[in-house]
Amino acid sequence: MPVITRREFTGSLAAVGLGGSGTGFSQTASRKPNFVLIMADDLGYSDVGCYGSSENRTPALDQLAAEGIRFTDFYAACAVCSPSRTAFMTGRFPVRAGVYSWIHQSHKMHLRREEITVAKLLKNAGYSTAFVGKWHLGFYVEKRLGGVPDPGDHGFEHWMATESNANPSHRNPVNFIRNGQALGRIEGYSCQILVDEAIRWLDGRPDKSTPFYLNVWFHEPHSQVAAPEEYRKRHLHTKQPEYYGCIENMDNAVGRLLEKLDAMGVRDNTVVVFTSDNGSYVNGSNDPLTGRKTQLWEGGIREPGIMRWPARIKKGAVTGTPAGLVDLLPTVCDIAGVPAPRDRKIDGTSLTPLFNGRPVRRQTSLYWFYSPSRPVCAIREGNYSLVADPELDLSQDNMFREEYIGPIKATKLVNFRLYDLRADMRQERNLAQTQNVVFRRMKEKMLTLHADVIREAYDWREHR
Repeated sequence: MPVITRREFTGSLAAVGLGGSGTGFSQTASRKPNFVLIMADDLGYSDVGCYGSSENRTPALDQLAAEGIRFTDFYAACAVCSPSRTAFMTGRFPVRAGVYSWIHQSHKMHLRREEITVAKLLKNAGYSTAFVGKWHLGFYVEKRLGGVPDPGDHGFEHWMATESNANPSHRNPVNFIRNGQALGRIEGYSCQILVDEAIRWLDGRPDKSTPFYLNVWFHEPHSQVAAPEEYRKRHLHTKQPEYYGCIENMDNAVGRLLEKLDAMGVRDNTVVVFTSDNGSYVNGSNDPLTGRKTQLWEGGIREPGIMRWPARIKKGAVTGTPAGLVDLLPTVCDIAGVPAPRDRKIDGTSLTPLFNGRPVRRQTSLYWFYSPSRPVCAIREGNYSLVADPELDLSQDNMFREEYIGPIKATKLVNFRLYDLRADMRQERNLAQTQNVVFRRMKEKMLTLHADVIREAYDWREHR
């Protein structure tokens, strides 16, 4: 794995006057790194060129990977949208934080004000913070339930967002809200609108000397898809020309944002992350993995994961270390020198050891639970994945209802299956009978971890 060596890492720290301190990086305020964290919506594992796509041209993302580290085993936190976004913001498994499924306007469920987000932590540490894109963590213009928190309440000084998907499609959306004010119809395509807003914010910050944290959460390629003709027409031989076209349009938008960082002169000291919230709904987009969006097979949760930080990460690095959205908060905090919350369970771990060739030592297995899916639960440790089904007949309706929480909290796990993902990416060979030691160890860990998560999981039936 071509990651930066200890000698190269130490030398680069000395060159810019920074040194490692404990698990983080000791830095002066003027040298703190910036962060641009980008997330697609419903992008499949093989929808990007550097992950094997033969259909899509994604030069910006391919170049980003060539200039940083590419994760072959990077994971969303669920097989649907809102739970993954919860883990991204909190470093906690989404069910632990009370987000069981994608959020509908009829739900009480939302990202609760009591959760501590990475944006809030960095804002309190002196960062300028902004969010543009699809929020889908439960804000409403009507401020139901006594005031559901919006991105501003969760640490973003500036935000322009849609509650959920871009409507009526990615083209000329009508449902963006900026800092609480509805904007009406905006001409153009969603991904380009977001980058326009991000660039305006970067240019308009009153104090350019402060470090910045910017979240860009694209709507693409979630339906309803729409793409400019120049991209769409390249894919008319497929059944999904708009889908593939909007991915290429999104890649163009990423390229524009990266060019802006270059023009600002902040490229070397800006951490850029790109990933997605769950697997694709389009056949073939998750190949060679089994499963798709809404399923806890690998195809529903394994995603492209790219990180670039020229000052610290050697170009062209590739790692098979399992990692995911739940690791972003501890990683960002580690890089920024900001303590992660200590008054609650943080499930993710910092990925910074990878920058100088050391292994990531994970205290908690990667874990997923999604009640409509079969399997309903999964964990990942090293090369192995363990999956299980629910003992109770949990509803497989993808539209969550608060009444499902009782059975979710009550069910036990059954039908455990073990897979070696290095030898069997498609999860076709159950090793539960032949790898007895590994199977027993992982089953015990799954049962213990699941019980802990479910015990803490917020019960919206009691919400007032």
